Amino acid sequence: MLAEIRSLGFERAELSHGVRLELAPGIIRAVEEGVIAISSVHNFCPLPGTVRHAAPNLFQPSGRKKNERALWLLHSQRTLDFATRVGARDVVMHSGSASFLFRDPAAILEADPPALPAAREKALSRLRAGATQAMKRVLAGYDELLPSVVNHGLVLGVENREGVLELPLDDGFDDFFAHFAEDAPIGYWHDTGHARIKHLEGFLDHETHLASRLDRLVGFHLHDVDEQGRDHRPPGTGSVDFDMIARHVRRHHTLVFEPHPSLTTEEILRSREYLLEKLGG
Repeated sequence: MLAEIRSLGFERAELSHGVRLELAPGIIRAVEEGVIAISSVHNFCPLPGTVRHAAPNLFQPSGRKKNERALWLLHSQRTLDFATRVGARDVVMHSGSASFLFRDPAAILEADPPALPAAREKALSRLRAGATQAMKRVLAGYDELLPSVVNHGLVLGVENREGVLELPLDDGFDDFFAHFAEDAPIGYWHDTGHARIKHLEGFLDHETHLASRLDRLVGFHLHDVDEQGRDHRPPGTGSVDFDMIARHVRRHHTLVFEPHPSLTTEEILRSREYLLEKLGG
């Protein structure tokens, strides 16, 4: 797997939340033999032993049950151990979701055709109120995890998400980061496809959202969004403004191309060249 990625011209790779446990020895060997370097690892990586598919939300720090939060912490710590073993700097994190027993606001916020503005605003208010208690659990989870992050010399990148119930909410990132010390090893991870989808749905302005996170920005997942609203498309073939993205890229940021598995070798090669040209090599 890693040899193929290297053969396509990539000198570094991110290990995703789809890496099964039995792949870990081969990955470690590839890193030790200099096949490729690892830039980042996406929690949970490797997957818990019984899980056979990508499962970044298998356990959530926002979970109502103490046992789920404990499992999130355990497997997040195991991800930190693995990231250190393969020489990564960054660990990309999902941060759970708000949950509703009744009158789930997602039904209105995701309605097609869109609900009336008044109904959407009422649903957003319910979402923000419902996210408050969940965010307290999320922050407590990160507080418990951060000492291990410091000990490992790693940096957490908290990813913006495409789901309307996922946390932090798009307008809640400032409050989220205000909870932590300025020098805490936790920052923002920007996914171009997720932000573009939210932009198209009217939940945020892509550039404003990105620009306001620059002081905490750790890295990017780079992919495009096509006319049907599908993400992980080849960069330059959809509606993501990569000239705008380039204005906010800095040398210390980690850049990860995140293609859909259906992309051909030729599409991946063209995407790599496009990104190199747009983002300055």
